[in-house]
Amino acid sequence: MIQLYDHGIYLVNGNTIADSAEQASALCGRPVTREDAEKNTIAYGILKAHNLSDSMDALRLRFDSMTSHDITYVGIIQTARASGMTAFPMPYVLTNCHNSLCAVGGTINEDDHKFALSAAHKYGGIYVPTNLANIHSANRELMAGCGKMILGSDSHTRYGALGTLAVGEGGGELAKQLVGRTYDFARPEVIAVYLKGKPKPGVGPHDVALSIIGAVYKKGYVKNKVMEFVGPGIADLPIEYRNAVDVMTTETTCWSSVWVTDGRTKNYLAMHGRPEAYRELKPGDAAWYGGCVEVDLSSVECTIAMPMHPSNTYTIHELQENAADILRLTEEAVNAQIKGAKIDLMSKLRDGGIWVDQGEIAGCSGGTFDNICAAADILRGKSCGNGVFTLSVYPGSMPAMAELIRNGRAADLIGAGALIRECFCGPCFGAGDTPANGEFSIRHTTRNFPNREGSKPGEGQMSAVALMDARSIAATAANGGRLTAATDIEVAYTEPEYRYDAGIYEKRVYSGWGHAEPDTELKFGPNIKDWPEMPALTDDLLVKLCAYITDPVTTTDELIPSGETSSYRSNPERLSEFALSRREPQYVGRSKVLRQWERDRRAGKGLPDEVRSVYETLRKAGAAVKPEETDLGSAIYANMPGDGSAREQAASCQRVMGGSANFARQYATKRYRSNCINWGMTPFLIEDPEAMELGDYVFIPGIREAVLANRDAIPAWIVKPNGDALPVTLTTGPLTEAERQIIADGCLINYYRGSKA
Repeated sequence: MIQLYDHGIYLVNGNTIADSAEQASALCGRPVTREDAEKNTIAYGILKAHNLSDSMDALRLRFDSMTSHDITYVGIIQTARASGMTAFPMPYVLTNCHNSLCAVGGTINEDDHKFALSAAHKYGGIYVPTNLANIHSANRELMAGCGKMILGSDSHTRYGALGTLAVGEGGGELAKQLVGRTYDFARPEVIAVYLKGKPKPGVGPHDVALSIIGAVYKKGYVKNKVMEFVGPGIADLPIEYRNAVDVMTTETTCWSSVWVTDGRTKNYLAMHGRPEAYRELKPGDAAWYGGCVEVDLSSVECTIAMPMHPSNTYTIHELQENAADILRLTEEAVNAQIKGAKIDLMSKLRDGGIWVDQGEIAGCSGGTFDNICAAADILRGKSCGNGVFTLSVYPGSMPAMAELIRNGRAADLIGAGALIRECFCGPCFGAGDTPANGEFSIRHTTRNFPNREGSKPGEGQMSAVALMDARSIAATAANGGRLTAATDIEVAYTEPEYRYDAGIYEKRVYSGWGHAEPDTELKFGPNIKDWPEMPALTDDLLVKLCAYITDPVTTTDELIPSGETSSYRSNPERLSEFALSRREPQYVGRSKVLRQWERDRRAGKGLPDEVRSVYETLRKAGAAVKPEETDLGSAIYANMPGDGSAREQAASCQRVMGGSANFARQYATKRYRSNCINWGMTPFLIEDPEAMELGDYVFIPGIREAVLANRDAIPAWIVKPNGDALPVTLTTGPLTEAERQIIADGCLINYYRGSKA
């Protein structure tokens, strides 16, 4: 079904895979070299067109447009304002699809929306009102185009199926663009995703996407690389099918994605009133890729990603045939990972089947027009039943909703007992349709990380999510909640034509790009606060490990929970109280102690006995110390932190709590490492993490000079609670010149201010 090549490949004429330059030369009828063939990928051409440096190996990228939603845009605009921004230098789309439940937290979510509208007027932005569209549906319909690059503060910023190289990053990277700086990045390797064959009826885009994720994630096959979709199988895939596969590439940990464009792409852009946004994109006659994911679409089966990661995949038939073993294995793995209430999946196995309690079809991956129409075809004239099982459907945009109403598909779903909801991303991150304790939800959404459905194990609440395609969710609904693959039922799929009504956006979207109104006053609500001052890095650094996490991967949801924390994303101090609250509840209390000790040090109040004892141990070990001049902070260790969301708060909350560094074997994503850097936390790597444990102090002498010089090896000391001092060598990995100075200055805001405060 899916083959991963263990070597690079040449793609000849867009269709034929060659294993060597000699084979490619013979097929092309001309000499082919890897050096030239590397320049023939679609990605290379787009990157070259957006690169402001004189080197294609050290990119300095300027994007065509940017986008943020209402969990992230306040912090980004606040950072850019503090860094000297006076107007948006490019189209910046501000959507309102995450903090839409304005009864949660009082007025503060709607206050954020009004702040964004005033910012769109003041700085010349584009404002998409609440519930009009989710962030990625809006950008597909309004902004994406062939050969463009879009930067977004949501990790699922992916418009590759429309020929756009889109990147999800932390807010700091967007702030850099807003003040006229560049996105600096070593040119990523490009991996071919070679599609052939045609999906069976009932096999949807989530089945394809989950199958790819399951094949590549654990191997790190495409980590921080570009996935370039090529091959003859693309031609038969509708654009919305491609969009729904593409948005899930985030879960592979790739950097971005792009697809071959064709007549279907051209028709989509023309239908949305932007025919000029189309141009044909395809590899050159011989293109070299660092690897290849070969996917036979005809062999893809209906697939499920079991809790608690999109890569934990099985075919639905495999799960049904081995239900007891797989449910038990999943249950044991989850319960070993989660602290607090335990998951119970074995109770879902009864009467010869697996029974689920809830279905959700939502967001940028599930809420596409095609997915919802397919679900309606399956449920037309049927019933979800009046038992425990419920089904909710969230269209991605109001134009899609309007057409579902016009063509009767919305009525078909409602008639079967489904609920049609607003355009809202909540089910993707635990802010909508949270299942009851002990329930099991199947969702066509982007993630099923721990507690993404809204449960709180530490408070005795535990539910779980599996990811499935809309078609199999609808088939399950038609069976009253008994898990069912869509390929196991007879359905006549109608594939109705989509008619886009541009007037829906024209009547409601504020488009201020190019028309900034600088005299407009920003509208601040009482919860919108400025970023606190961050100290510059001192010559030496002493940190205490306030969390030590040995899980294979630590998600951003564990670093800062989604869901109920969303209302405080515009208030750095209040939000920081939630840092690691579900994974390491004592972290905040421990960090607060260190933060206060550092504030006392800066105020000249001296150091506590515990810290003085650490310095005495270091002196005895031969280290030169300057206690009164050394920054004192907290730190965390995790094997591989940062999988998942792009939101910068996963790092900024640590910084607000007094964090000065992170330690890891490796960082799960480039964007989380960048977030740490942009908030002034040194992203240390350590080869032997077992030398560390919770409560240890780490002293890094000469850290400022080592960072500024980007030293390959940084000597340090680990001081144990028993008084032992152990030498250790740390690294940071490559740092750009700007990244070094940002860490030294203490954060991105200080860097732009030119302040050493």
